[in-house]
Amino acid sequence: MSAVASEATTLQPTGRYTARWLILAVICLAQLTVILDNTVLNVAIPSLTGELGATTADVQWMINAYSLVQSGLLLTAGNAADRYGRKKMLAAGLVLFGLASLGAALAQSPGQLIAARAGMGVGGALLVTTTLAVVMQIFDDAERPKAIGIWSSVNSLAFVAGPLIGGSLLDHFWWGALFLVNLPVAVMALAAVVALVPESGSRGGERPDLPGALLSMIGMAGVVFAIISGPQAGWLSGRVLVSAAVGAVGLAAFVRWELYVPYPMLDMHFFRNRRFIGAVSGGILVAFGMGGSLFLLTQHLQLVLGYGPLDAGLRMAPLAVTVILINFTGLGARLMPRVGTPGMIISGMSLLAAGLAAIALLGGHSYPGLLTGLLVMGIGIALAMPTMANAIMSAIPPAKAGVGAGVNGTLMEFGQGLGVAVLGAVLNSRFVALLPLVAAGAGSLPAALARTRTGAERAAVQDAFAAGIGVSQLAGAAAVFLGGLLAALLLSRAERAGREQETAAAPSGPEPA
Repeated sequence: MSAVASEATTLQPTGRYTARWLILAVICLAQLTVILDNTVLNVAIPSLTGELGATTADVQWMINAYSLVQSGLLLTAGNAADRYGRKKMLAAGLVLFGLASLGAALAQSPGQLIAARAGMGVGGALLVTTTLAVVMQIFDDAERPKAIGIWSSVNSLAFVAGPLIGGSLLDHFWWGALFLVNLPVAVMALAAVVALVPESGSRGGERPDLPGALLSMIGMAGVVFAIISGPQAGWLSGRVLVSAAVGAVGLAAFVRWELYVPYPMLDMHFFRNRRFIGAVSGGILVAFGMGGSLFLLTQHLQLVLGYGPLDAGLRMAPLAVTVILINFTGLGARLMPRVGTPGMIISGMSLLAAGLAAIALLGGHSYPGLLTGLLVMGIGIALAMPTMANAIMSAIPPAKAGVGAGVNGTLMEFGQGLGVAVLGAVLNSRFVALLPLVAAGAGSLPAALARTRTGAERAAVQDAFAAGIGVSQLAGAAAVFLGGLLAALLLSRAERAGREQETAAAPSGPEPA
């Protein structure tokens, strides 16, 4: 057995960590802070524009610098955690995130704030990967599904809580308070990590894969930048096409390099594992459906149903509450042994698809109809997301848990961005096709509403937008449902093949004397 394998064996989760649930609480708090910073800045756009003199392009970079850097570094951060120690990288991530948050709060110009947000993205990448890797380390097989369920529910909580927390802080303080609140959280989490979290890492003498890290950053940053820029610049604009091409070439070069380098950052042979492929495909499509749907719903609630930002956020809360209740009570974890991984995924993704369809068919002009869809979506997300995260991590050797967490985080970023891009494009296409002549060519709902002259014209424009959202949600529902079937099929075959191998390897009976 190699040094890597030997050391990894000594670091297997055993359930012996008496403080494991307290560690999980600390990890979830750090994770919540990281994800909140993906959404909380949106509510501060008017303040940033007025107080810092930020242009539209500045504001876009303030928001996107964080997610762009974080998504580009996820695989590299996970690999660093495996190599140098997950506790060390978790502590380093908290320090970087706290210092960059302080820099953001004290920024005096758009450029300074953009640089601070990029620094927060570096810390965020370390935190996203190490938190899940530590969860895999400190919980045994019996408790891990519930722990991952609680960890993954933080994503849903942050999406709803971000605008609410941001709006509340801006009502009483200046925009820098959005970042200052990260400091006490980072300090408390750092103290808890140093005192409670056990160290782990492979440290088997592998050389750092620096070319692989560079190629993965170029590839992911290019693709994510194209997805971010597409809605504003146009999907066929030069900026988007060049960025997408750079990202695609970077990722292709990354794959080719990883296939031949002696010590790859991401072993491409993982993709021969049906369990891994099934979980990856399902993970992308759950993120696709959830990210795209929630992006559309925030517009629907405000622009069609007429709610303000705070009221819209509150009306999205039932989805997050449903996810949290199911995961914190351990309902999904208790169902897992009875239903199995494929059954949990097909059930969860079917419910997610049904929720999207309910929103499309019942929620056009009615919040009660939309609420029904949100509740069904919440149940589906609570069942599917933790199951797929567990499947991805279980398909990767424990010594590579950080890289596995990086893969999981990358899938979430990519799937959510793809969902926003694709479902947004379907919405715009349908919206423009249905616009009355008075609003033709406006290209967006606010612009179209500004061009209306009568109440009838305004109602027609809102009907067109609602119809476009309905078509988009149905498209998302179809993609999620078919993805669930594919993921369940691949996982079922993988489990069946594993049982056959175990049967073949088992001794057939006592040897004759």
